[in-house]
Amino acid sequence: MSFLAIDAQRNYFTLQKNQLQFELTVVMQTALQNEKAMAARKQELGEDADIDSDPLYLEYEQMDEILQTEKDSLDSQIQLLDSEISSLKTIVNNNIKNSCSLNLIGG
Repeated sequence: MSFLAIDAQRNYFTLQKNQLQFELTVVMQTALQNEKAMAARKQELGEDADIDSDPLYLEYEQMDEILQTEKDSLDSQIQLLDSEISSLKTIVNNNIKNSCSLNLIGG
């Protein structure tokens, strides 16, 4: 019956993964809005303007870097949880098969 506890852990990890995926969606949406704001600011300043000296544009660039770092972190966490979930699923399936085999043998 230990596979029930392992399956509960797998379900918990799945919930965590879903939460991280939601957070990733929010970060990606924010990054998209930030990119639109950067493009609008660049157009507002004009082609000849030095965007590297514009404080607002620099703030957008800094936000872009922060969001990219957050996205990478979330991607990494999701991959780790995927691996753990897969591993736990295999353990649960093997424990169920073993339990069924023992029941047939002990029958």
